[in-house]
Amino acid sequence: MILDGHNDLVLHRWRGEPTLHLDLDDAREAGFSGGFFALYVPSPSMPDPEATPYAVPLPEPIPHDEAARIAEELFAALCELPVVRATSVDDFREGQVTAIVHMEGAEPLAPDLSDLERWYERGLRSIGLVWSRPNAFAEGVPFRFPSSPDTGAGLTDAGRELVRACNRLGILVDLSHLNEAGFWEVQRISDAPLVATHSNAHALSPASRNLTDQQLDAIRDSGGVVGVNFAVTFLREDGLAEPATPITEIVRHIDYLVGRMGIDHVAFGSDFDGALIPEELGGVAGLPKVVDALRDAGYDDAAIAKLTHENWLRVLRETWRQ
Repeated sequence: MILDGHNDLVLHRWRGEPTLHLDLDDAREAGFSGGFFALYVPSPSMPDPEATPYAVPLPEPIPHDEAARIAEELFAALCELPVVRATSVDDFREGQVTAIVHMEGAEPLAPDLSDLERWYERGLRSIGLVWSRPNAFAEGVPFRFPSSPDTGAGLTDAGRELVRACNRLGILVDLSHLNEAGFWEVQRISDAPLVATHSNAHALSPASRNLTDQQLDAIRDSGGVVGVNFAVTFLREDGLAEPATPITEIVRHIDYLVGRMGIDHVAFGSDFDGALIPEELGGVAGLPKVVDALRDAGYDDAAIAKLTHENWLRVLRETWRQ
């Protein structure tokens, strides 16, 4: 069984585009049992950095009404997929694909949170406070290389209330895309394990989106998890968008995180359909290659089980209070 911290399949289905990485038939064959399926309201097109260094400005905020409308359409697209929507850890089973409804960027939510419980009743179980832009709740980290994640202000009052409400309802709060000031505010407020669904080690790749050693320590100490992102620009030491990046770069980040945090706090966070990934991996059908590379690096079956699914199941059980 393989569970994964992030994919953008729903965005491609909403746009009527073919999938890039996450073919659901291939997924079942590869042992992919699901994970976090993002409802992401896209910003207008942004330039992709082709060389380093780079510094892409934060996009403008998305108006709430527009974001709420698009999120409804994205949710309808997710409901059309042949997947099970998870509201319990027991919903994850081998042989089927199970989707955690995840809101990547809280723009669709009313700032007074008057619609949060409605979304919860529809199956929302994970919220990333921000994508890489500001909203009513917090400010995202811009795409920069090299750069610290310490790039802006922390949470707003509405953001603090959202974290508390997620704790109360049992909704996972995702720290990926959040800047460092926001990260530390969530760490102070939240009583749930800290989770970054698709982020990597800043010590190995100094992108603004990656996590510092101090952030990794805080996630470990909370009992949380980091899902390793397969995006080549967040894997490579030079930050280049190089498709020929080998799978061993994924293993390099897993090794570092395991060494820093322990085997219980690391998982997969592919960013399938949302990023440039190693061409050697190709897509979901290539996940067994990652498992083989981990075995070649010395991980035994018990460790691989934790990395591929057990750590996600534990954190979900604790966060969803099951």
